[in-house]
This record gives sequence, C-alpha cells and structure tokens, in this order.
Amino acid sequence: MKTAQRLRRIKPSPSTAAAQRVRELKAQGLTILDLTVGEPDFDTPDHVKAAAIKAIEAGETKYTPVNGTSALRAAIAGKLRERHGLEVTDSRITVGGGAKQVIFLALMATLDEGDEVVVPAPYWVSYPDMVRANDGTPVIVDCPEADGFKLTPERLTAALTERTRWVVLNTPGNPTGSAYTTAELRALAQVLLAHPHVGVLTDEIYDEIWYGDQEAPSLAAVEPALADRVFLTNGVSKTYAMTGWRIGYGVGPADLVTAINTLQSQTSSCPSSVSQAAAAAALTGPQDFVQDTVRVYRARRDETVKLVNDVPQLSCTIPDGGFYLLVNCRAAIGQFTPTGTRIENDEDFALHLLDSRQVAVIHGAAYGAPGYFRISFATSTDVLTEACERIATACAALTDAPPSERPS
Repeated sequence: MKTAQRLRRIKPSPSTAAAQRVRELKAQGLTILDLTVGEPDFDTPDHVKAAAIKAIEAGETKYTPVNGTSALRAAIAGKLRERHGLEVTDSRITVGGGAKQVIFLALMATLDEGDEVVVPAPYWVSYPDMVRANDGTPVIVDCPEADGFKLTPERLTAALTERTRWVVLNTPGNPTGSAYTTAELRALAQVLLAHPHVGVLTDEIYDEIWYGDQEAPSLAAVEPALADRVFLTNGVSKTYAMTGWRIGYGVGPADLVTAINTLQSQTSSCPSSVSQAAAAAALTGPQDFVQDTVRVYRARRDETVKLVNDVPQLSCTIPDGGFYLLVNCRAAIGQFTPTGTRIENDEDFALHLLDSRQVAVIHGAAYGAPGYFRISFATSTDVLTEACERIATACAALTDAPPSERPS
C-alpha cells in the first residue's frame, strides 16, 4: 500500500524507539536499567480510580460532547483560576486524548504549507515532526545551556518572519526541566506584542512537578494582552500519574477551539467518558498526591545531580521542574572504549552505556541537543543509584587513545 508523502517528512519518536529497544533487551533476559521512561512510576491516586469505577457503574460509558463533559471543563476552568487567576469560558476550552493530540490538532487547524513554527532547542522530540506532518516548517532555535536552555528575546526576534505562525514554549521543559521566570516571560511577551500575527503554544504538562517556592508562571497570566494569541495546553498525565488515561486539554481563542473541536469530531469523536470522570476527580479532589510525589522527585533529582556531576566527563544543570536531567557528555566525545571504538557523538555514548553497562538513556540529538543525553528520574532511588554507578564505571573505562596506541 502506497503511503502519503507527508509520512516521509517525519520519523518515529526516538523515545518510543528507545523504550521498544529496552523491552526487546529485557525479553532476551537482560537486566536493563531503564532511564528513558517519560512517565511517573507512581500509581494513579485511589480517589481518581474510584471516580472512574463510579462512572462505569453509573453507566457513564457513552459519547460525550466533543470538547469534553461539562464537569471536566468546569474542573479545568477551576484549576486555571486557582493556579493562575485566569477566567476562561467553555468556548475557550477543548479536551482531547492527551495533550499530545490537542497540540497536534491545534497545528492541523492553523498551519498551511510554508507556515513556520519557532521551536526552541532542546525540544520535546515530537514538536518538529508534528509541525512537518501538518505542512509547516519548524524553525529550530538553539538555546544553549549558558542561557538555561531557554529562548531569549534576542533569539526570538531573530527567528520571527512574516511566515511565523506559532512559537512553542514548553515550561517546565522536556528534556531540560528548565522553566521561564515571570520576568523572562514578560521579556518574551514584549517581543510578541510587536508581532501580532504570531501565536504562542504553551505546553505546561509538567507545571505542577515543580521545585520552586512559587507557582510556575504561565504566559497567559503574565501578559493578559496576549490572551487571544496564547493556546495553553496541559493535562493530567504527569501530575497525577495518569499517562494511560489519555486526557489533555487546551485553552485559547474561541475560534481556534472551535476548529480543533471540528477536527476531533471527525477523528476520535470525543475523549473517553470514563477517563474524563477520572480527570475531573484528579483536578478537583485532594492534592496531597501531587505534593507527596514532588517531594520524592526533588530528593531523586538532588541525589542524581550529585552523582552525575561527580563523573569527570559529565555535568548537568539542576532542573526547575519535571523529572528529567539533560546531561552534558561532550567531554566523553572523542574518547575510546576498551574495545577501541571511538565515541563520535552522543548517540555513540548512549550506545556505549547500553552495550557495556546495560543502562538505557536517550541521546541528546533526538532533542536537538547534540553532546547531551537525557536521564529520567521517574524511577526508584535504588535504580537511579545503581544506574549512575554503572555510568560512572562506563566513563572511567574511556581513554584518550585506542588500546593499540596506549603505552604497554
């Protein structure tokens, strides 16, 4: 069967491919320490599961409105009011099968051939390919570690053209965990206010896995003048350990939300009714789970950062949120393994960890960050500690010359 031309523009998700490789190796009987996982290792809270069971027993198993049940939309509006002081009406809320679907539909609804989307790098692996799949052109803007892996007003200004349709802001971000401060968002907003044809797609899926003293700021609240140009996306997957429930939402201009709802009506019809009941319970119920898990993530983050920074060839910046570290491995590139293989790039380094020490990570080039690799600390402290010890051992085995050229 001949496939569409658009499929040739995109590639499978590197994180999905890495997870599949780990499954294959485990099926061969190998014990792989997997640091690629992009989901919480906690179970969904009991009261959320109970709400789903109650919905099933009550017969809430039919189609819902395309843009979600009224109960879930009210819960989303309440969450945004509580966290950011935003007042949103039903006409500005859409609900989909995960934030990923909502983002994809937003791009589908707005991009024509040649339209540009500014994507700061490091980026979540799916952004560029979702843009390409919808006839757009991703404009990748390198945001170095020296700038906290964040887009600056100067770099944003240089990237904007008459064809720019969107700027993507993922904060806190995957794979870096970096988040924009209120002052940084205001500075970016000043640039955007001068370019009224540009929208901003904010991906805030990690906003409550946050290590700051104050709430993670949102551009929509920081600069109200951008209210009709910001499309805020979020969901319950990361905060409430509900990745498999597949509920995400978007909040933005009513005409964009209507377009997204039209597309969803012709694709999935509506999100799962049972999952929506669970999501409403998550957003409106007790929040102790969030606070408890963030404390655990923080302890894991701090210990893993220390262990990584103790390895001579490695370094990493402490993330503001999320459960990832983006580790700088440039000092290892150009070195040789005990078998004489030269580490040419971060992908070679990741393969060295997997082949020699059975530790799975994702190479940084997948995120537009060559010279780095990503660690997920959404796993037990024991696994993290052992994995870091194995990584240190793998790095200690590297040398500046191949075996044949070393002094005897």
